[in-house]
Amino acid sequence: MFDIAQVHAGPSSDLLTPDNAVMLFVDHQPQMFFGTGSGDRAAIINSTVGLGKAARAFDVPAVLTTVAAESFSGPLLPQLAAVFPDQKPIDRTSMNAWEDEALVEAVRATGRKKIILSGLWTEVCLVLPALSALEQGYEIYVVSDASGGVTPAAHEHALQRMIAAGAVPVTWVQVLLELQRDWARTETYGAVMEIVKEHAGAYGLGVVYAQTVIGAHAAG
Repeated sequence: MFDIAQVHAGPSSDLLTPDNAVMLFVDHQPQMFFGTGSGDRAAIINSTVGLGKAARAFDVPAVLTTVAAESFSGPLLPQLAAVFPDQKPIDRTSMNAWEDEALVEAVRATGRKKIILSGLWTEVCLVLPALSALEQGYEIYVVSDASGGVTPAAHEHALQRMIAAGAVPVTWVQVLLELQRDWARTETYGAVMEIVKEHAGAYGLGVVYAQTVIGAHAAG
């Protein structure tokens, strides 16, 4: 029940923060990209790398996983691997990442309840772990533009299925800015602006313009 006496300035507990989230990157691999047809693959790569850099900038734990890397799908996306040079992806045989003990333990070990999920393909490698983790009490935030399906319909229907089960659709820039949330947070401001300039398209160009014309500390 609404109580106006309880109204105050403060964030919602639903918001993603550097302290309550873990990022799970699922099967961003060459063979999976070859079959992706729901959107521009270069754009998906760009969004995925931007998302990875957001994790690094805010020290959000990231779990990287691949499927059949040596026998079929190939290595992790090199640009994403470069963001986490000291981290070895967890390779699996199961299409459902949540049926792999090592992966589930890696997520569980972070102690985080909110999973920021992205990967290929949406209709298989995201739906299966999303539904599985949701059933076990996790909160799932699906990064739609850092993910892709075989067709636009497959991607969209998979998103709808996850949303119906309780997942929240987000975009990579939305995640980045939600983690920042206040331009006065100087410890991450510079890193966020660099990520935006490199990966956020016209928004990034706007930041370049503002910092050139207005000044180096122009807000995003």
